[in-house]
Amino acid sequence: MAKVEKYDHMKLIRNYAGGHKNLILIGRALAGVSGAMTLIPFYELWKIIKIAVEGQDPDLITGHAWLAVGLIIGALLVYILALLCTHIAAFRVQANMRSALMRRIITLPLGVFDEDGTGKIRRIVNDSTAATETYIAHNLADKTVAAVTPVGLIVLVLAFNWKIGLICVIPAIIGFCFMMTMMGKNMQEKMGEYQSALEVMSSEATEYVRGIPVVKTFGQTVHSFARFKKSIDDFGKWSTDYTLMLRKPMIAFMTCINAIFLALVVSAFLITGDGIANADILNVMYYIIVTPLITVALTKVAYSGEAEMTLIDALKRVDQVLAIEPLPESKCSLSAKDSSIELEHVSYRYKDATRDAVSDISLSIRPGEHVALVGPSGSGKTTLAELLVRFFDVSEGKISIGGVDIKDMSSSELMGQVSFVFQDSRLIKTSILENVRMGRPSATEEEVLAALEKAQCMDIINKLPNGIHTVLGEKGTYLSGGEQQRITIARAVLKDAPILILDEATAFADPDNETKVQAAFSEMAKDKTVIMIAHRLSTVADADRIFVLSDGKLVESGSHKDLMDQNGLYKRMVDEYSRSIEWKVGA
Repeated sequence: MAKVEKYDHMKLIRNYAGGHKNLILIGRALAGVSGAMTLIPFYELWKIIKIAVEGQDPDLITGHAWLAVGLIIGALLVYILALLCTHIAAFRVQANMRSALMRRIITLPLGVFDEDGTGKIRRIVNDSTAATETYIAHNLADKTVAAVTPVGLIVLVLAFNWKIGLICVIPAIIGFCFMMTMMGKNMQEKMGEYQSALEVMSSEATEYVRGIPVVKTFGQTVHSFARFKKSIDDFGKWSTDYTLMLRKPMIAFMTCINAIFLALVVSAFLITGDGIANADILNVMYYIIVTPLITVALTKVAYSGEAEMTLIDALKRVDQVLAIEPLPESKCSLSAKDSSIELEHVSYRYKDATRDAVSDISLSIRPGEHVALVGPSGSGKTTLAELLVRFFDVSEGKISIGGVDIKDMSSSELMGQVSFVFQDSRLIKTSILENVRMGRPSATEEEVLAALEKAQCMDIINKLPNGIHTVLGEKGTYLSGGEQQRITIARAVLKDAPILILDEATAFADPDNETKVQAAFSEMAKDKTVIMIAHRLSTVADADRIFVLSDGKLVESGSHKDLMDQNGLYKRMVDEYSRSIEWKVGA
C-alpha cells in the first residue's frame, strides 16, 4: 500500500510568504527565546524562597526580584518583536494568497460560480485567507511558546528534587497522551466536517433571510425552509456526536493535569517521611507555585493544535479553488466571419448529475435571425445559452459562431461577439456610469448616456440625486428589479455585440418596467442575431423560429404558426399559458 504523503502546511505558507519567509523563522525563534526567558524568573523565585526559609539577609531578595522583573519585561519585548515579524509575514502571505485566488478566479468559466455558488468562493477568499493570517500572526508564535514552556518546566521541576518532580510530571505525561489521542488524523477530518457544516448553514441562512418577506406575507413557518432547518439540525447532531466522541479522552486529560496537586501532596509525604527539613519546605513551596504552570502549558498545546487544524482546513479549501482548471485557450485565436450560430450534436452534463442537461442537440441560426428557446422548467434552455458563451465546455459535440469553433476563439474575441442579459441582473456597488461602462470600458459619458436612453433608463437617471454618477447602495440609493434590468440592458446596448442572448430578461419586471424593457429590446435587437429564452410565450410569437426543448432534447422547431399546426408540446404550452392569463379572481 502506497504511503500517503503528509500535508506540509508550513512549506505551503513559506511559498506564499516569498521573500518574507525568513521573518516567520525569526519570529518563531524569538518566540522560543521569549518562552525560555519567562522560565528563568522561576529559578530566581526558588532563590528568593531559599533566602526566606534559611533566614538569610532579606536585602538579598531585592536583587533577585529585580532580575526576575527585568527578565519578564525583556521576555515581553522579545515576544513583541516576534509578533512584529510574524505579523509582517502574515500580511504578505494573506495578500499573496488572495492575489493567487483572484488570478485563478478571473480565468475560471462563469459556470463554476453557478455550480459552486459565489457565496462559497467568497467565503474561501475572505475567511480561509483570514484564518491563515491569524494563525501566522498570532498562533504560530503562541505554538512555539507552548512547545518550549512544557520542556522548560519539566527541567525546572526535575532540577531541585528529581523525586518530587518525577511524581508531579507523571500525571502531566499521562494527560498529554490522552490529549494526543484527541489530536489524531480523525480530528483533522472532523475539523473539515465542522467547517463544511458552517459553510452550508451560512449559505442556507442567507437564502432564508432573502425569503423572509415571503414567509411574513404568506404566514408560513420556518419549516417552509426545509433545507435551512435541516442544515441547523445536521449541525446540532454533528456537534452532539463530536462532543460525545471527545467526552472520555477530555475527562481523562482534565483529570490528569489537575491531579498534579494530588501528586505533589503525595510526593511531599513520601519524600519527607516523619520529619521535614528546611530544604524539603523550600522544594514543596516551590513546586506548589511551579507545577500548576504545567497544566496551563499543556492546555495551550491543545489549543495550538486546534488552531493548526483550522489552518490546514483553510489551506485545503484554498487549494480546491486553485485546483479548478480554467477552460483551455486557443493559442491562435480565430475571428468569426459573421453572427451565425451552429450547434452540432451538443451534449452537456453538470458535475455530479446523473443525466445530461442537454443531449445531442443540433441546430443552426442564420445571421440576423431572431429565435426563441422555450420549454418546461429544467428542459435545458439556460444551459444551452450558457454553453454558447462558454460558461462551460460541451461534454460532446461542437458549437460554432461565424463558422469558427468557439474553443478556437480567445475569451476576449468570444465575449466581443456576444452580449447577454440574464434574469438575475448583476450590478456592483459603484456609479451607474461605471456599471454601464462594464460593457465597453473605453466608452465616453456621452456614449453611456446614449445607451441609457436607448435602454429606456432616463426616468431612472432623472430621479437619482447625482444622475449617472450616483453610487448604487450609497445613502439608501437602490433600484428595483425591473430598473436594475434596464441598466443591465444599457450595458448590453453599449457593448453592441452582433449576437444578443436574452434569458428571462423580464422575469422580475412589473408591467410598467416590462413595457420599457420590451421597447429597449426592440431598439437593441435591430440587425442582430437574437436568442430569447422566455416562459411568457406571448413574447416569442413573432420570432423567426422557435426551438422547443424537453428533458434536454430538441423536440420541435419552426415558426409560431408551424408549431401550432403540429399540435405538439408547443401548442399544449401555449394553451396552458393562455388559460393562465385568462384566470380571474372569483372566476
